[in-house]
Amino acid sequence: MSENPGLGEQALNKAAEVGLSSQLDEVENLDVNIQAEPLNLVQGQVEAVSIEGEGLVMQQDLRMEELDMDIDSVAINPLSAAFGKIELTKPTQGKARVVLTEADINRAFNSEYVRSQLQTQKIHVNGKLTTFVPQNVEFRLPGEDKVALDATLLLQESQETQKVAFSAVPRVNDSGQTVTLENVEYGENQETSPELTKALVDATSEILDLRNFDLEGMTLRVKNLEVEVGKLILQAEAYVEQIPTA
Repeated sequence: MSENPGLGEQALNKAAEVGLSSQLDEVENLDVNIQAEPLNLVQGQVEAVSIEGEGLVMQQDLRMEELDMDIDSVAINPLSAAFGKIELTKPTQGKARVVLTEADINRAFNSEYVRSQLQTQKIHVNGKLTTFVPQNVEFRLPGEDKVALDATLLLQESQETQKVAFSAVPRVNDSGQTVTLENVEYGENQETSPELTKALVDATSEILDLRNFDLEGMTLRVKNLEVEVGKLILQAEAYVEQIPTA
C-alpha cells in the first residue's frame, strides 16, 4: 500500500468529501482518505476508508466537535470508481467516534428548531393547559456521568416565568440509537410543574437521539456513551450501505 495516494484515490477522496459536505449545513474541516492499491481498485477492492471531520453541523443545528470513522474491506463498482464515484456493491461495517461539547448541545437547545418544537407543546401547569417559550436554556456536562439542565421558561398565557433544573444519567438503549435519561434529580424549586420538567427531559433525549447523526447510506449504532466534564464521547458501530459522493 503506497503512502501517497494515487490519482484514483485522490479523485475518490475528493468526491467523497464533496458528497459528505453536501449533507451538512456547515463544515470546518473534513478529510476522507481512501486506501487502495491501483490493481485492487480496478478489481473493485478498497483496503480502508477513513473519515475525519471537525465542526460538522447536522440537521436541527446539531454540531459535532469531532467525527472519526474507519471502514475496512470495502467492495466498490470499479466502473463507477473510474469516473470518480464510490458505489458500494455490498454493505459494510466500520467504527465511529463522535465528540459533542457542552457548547454544541447548548447550540441545539437554543436553535429555532428545538424552540419551535417546545413552543407547540401544551403542558399542564397549576391545573391549566399552557404553552411556554424557552427564555434561556443552559445545558451542562459537570462530570460524574451526568448531564444537567437549567432553564428559564415564559408561560405565554399568564406571562409568568418558571425555572426548571435537573440532572440525570444518559443511557443508550439496546438498539444503540436512542438515549434515555435515568436517575433524574430535580432542582431545589419544587413548585415547577412535573410536566414542564418532563418536556425538557424529553427534549434532551431528542437532541441526543443518535439518528440525528446518520448521513445518507450511513447509520450509527452506539455501543458506549462516555460523559466527561464538558463533552460527550460516543463510540459506535457504523453500518454503511453507501458513501455519499458528488
